[in-house]
Amino acid sequence: MDTATLLSGLLFSSIGVGYLMYGKKQQRQAAFFSGLALLGYSYLVSDLWLIWVIGLALLAVPIIWKN
Repeated sequence: MDTATLLSGLLFSSIGVGYLMYGKKQQRQAAFFSGLALLGYSYLVSDLWLIWVIGLALLAVPIIWKN
């Protein structure tokens, strides 16, 4: 793993914590589960471009799917 991969995982994980807290407090399932996914997926993916593609897709889920 290189520095860019680690920092990208840290960035998306920290945004995931925010999504998780927001989803729990506002009772928004899309934000909650997207936050959970953002917290965990970077441990499973090691390619930098794939971390960014999945991360940006997970960031868009609560915006697209409003519950």
